[in-house]
Amino acid sequence: MYALVEIKGRQYKAEKGSQLKIDKIEAEKGNTIEFDKVLMVNNDKDIKIGSPYLDGIKIAATVEDQIKDEKIVVFKYKKRKNYQRTKGHRQQYTIIKVNDITGV
Repeated sequence: MYALVEIKGRQYKAEKGSQLKIDKIEAEKGNTIEFDKVLMVNNDKDIKIGSPYLDGIKIAATVEDQIKDEKIVVFKYKKRKNYQRTKGHRQQYTIIKVNDITGV
């Protein structure tokens, strides 16, 4: 059984026991979070599709860790103008573990 869930504007496939790397959520390690923007549920017998979301179905997940991705280097350069700029960026993510899909 799996569900498609929308978290912070992005869609993820959530299965019980799976880990997801999502955009950073302000939550501490070990906290439980519920997501109610479920787009679709497939439970091996039938498929339920929302328009846009399904009512009464929630995804329960636990925060595993807060991480930063590898550094991305942004380099700007204009030839013959003596112009170059270097910047770096590390995107922040939250690792969550899906505990349960309720309301199916």
